[in-house]
Amino acid sequence: MSKLRIGGLVRFSANDYPGALAAVVFCQGCPWNCEYCHNPHLLAPAPASSLNWDEVLHFLEKRSGLLDSVVFSGGEPTLQSGLLDAIGQVKNMGFRVGLHTSGAYPERLQELLANIDWVGLDIKAPFSRYEKITGVTGSGERALASALMVERDPADFEFRTTLHPALTSEKILEEVADELSKIGGGKWQIQPFSARGSRIGGVSRVRMEGLAGRLARGNLQVAVRC
Repeated sequence: MSKLRIGGLVRFSANDYPGALAAVVFCQGCPWNCEYCHNPHLLAPAPASSLNWDEVLHFLEKRSGLLDSVVFSGGEPTLQSGLLDAIGQVKNMGFRVGLHTSGAYPERLQELLANIDWVGLDIKAPFSRYEKITGVTGSGERALASALMVERDPADFEFRTTLHPALTSEKILEEVADELSKIGGGKWQIQPFSARGSRIGGVSRVRMEGLAGRLARGNLQVAVRC
């Protein structure tokens, strides 16, 4: 029986699993404290939402054949010990499973990968600079271990980075591009920071034009969401 702590549910999304219609389950709790997080209400271990996992399963039963996938997001889904059971229940219902993760728990990610169809791995900065973003010592080493893991795994994956002008300059993105290319490359999506829901105020919009071309590396496919 899953004891998943749930902070919210998006019942329909065309943006959270590439090429598929999805429901998104927001898991409660995160060990990192990124300043620009747009879901700060999901950081604490205890959910403010009264939604429970049985209610989510009941909703998914009614959406069988209408939705393609279920994405576990957060917060940090791999924080929760009940995630593997929840994924198994969703797979048994015929849905594909996606995971949005920061890579904070590589050892738990390893246990989950055999049951996951697609991973969106958040890359916050060059791995040596993670502590400035997350506020947690050793977070870069954990993120790197997770990145190497998804590179080796047969599940489809995508690296994702939020571009905040005060925290993530284009020079820093070039460092990230070099590091991702060095460990194997793959798909990398860059999105601009959105102040909505964040604990820090709005900032001037970053110039995104031509960014994908400037960051492209031979084995790294860069896309920019404007």
